[in-house]
Amino acid sequence: MKLRLDYQPPYDWPAMLGFFATRAISGLETVNDGVYSRNFSLHGEHGRFSVSAGAGDWLELTLFEVTPALVPEVVARVRRMFDLDVDLLPIHRHLAADPLLAPLIAARPGVKVPGAWDGLELAIRAVLGQQITVVAAIKLAGKVVERYGARVASPAPGLSHLFPEAAVLAHADLATLGMPRSRGRTLSGVAQALLDNPQIFEPGPNLRTSVTPLLALWGVGEWTAQYIALRQMRHADALPVADVGLLNALTALEERPVTAVELLARAEPWRPYRGYGAQLLWTFLSRAD
Repeated sequence: MKLRLDYQPPYDWPAMLGFFATRAISGLETVNDGVYSRNFSLHGEHGRFSVSAGAGDWLELTLFEVTPALVPEVVARVRRMFDLDVDLLPIHRHLAADPLLAPLIAARPGVKVPGAWDGLELAIRAVLGQQITVVAAIKLAGKVVERYGARVASPAPGLSHLFPEAAVLAHADLATLGMPRSRGRTLSGVAQALLDNPQIFEPGPNLRTSVTPLLALWGVGEWTAQYIALRQMRHADALPVADVGLLNALTALEERPVTAVELLARAEPWRPYRGYGAQLLWTFLSRAD
């Protein structure tokens, strides 16, 4: 089944696709020739989908082995994952008041905030990314999927597993995969938290109420909670202020060392769109690399 997912331009598909390409988990996702593909599990069923650029202001979504009853929710998740429902123009008009962000917006006017397919998956990714590189975190995530994710038969090359279920991860000894035991404990705790509270990754009425339950979890700090709030809960004002990438980008732009306190102060006028300002910095850093 092929579906057309319309969006309001501008939309920087190469930047969005590049984000997912650098973070694709082996066995679960692939990015090849401008197409993002993945396996998924939803309400006890599993399938896969592919997303590519359309001929106009739309993306093409192709569904495989998806029952009709699941289609509306799959479409909604994909739209959220690729940030298709946000109008960037008023956001960027607001952010362009900062002379540091204005040229970034002019250079890449369609930069949106990548989301996530699933809250547990995003939270596991965030915890794995604590204090290590993206490459190292994705390698560990691949080990998690290979060891604990269900294997599925798929004709699509590179798509062999589903992301592990919360009930499996909650009781897994993840430290055996080559990570600190404390981080394995945090991962299992995050999975157990979802079993205890199925709404834990759903957005609350505001940013602070959304991150408070996350901060109560062992090993989850402000950076991780804000990252989850931005990419899963879709709080536009979430800001992982201690993120090394953000600090490096701002340091490069200002040509001097910048602290997290300074970044927080700099981002205050960006409210209520600090997350979109952060995404501009991340995108700048990826181009600089």
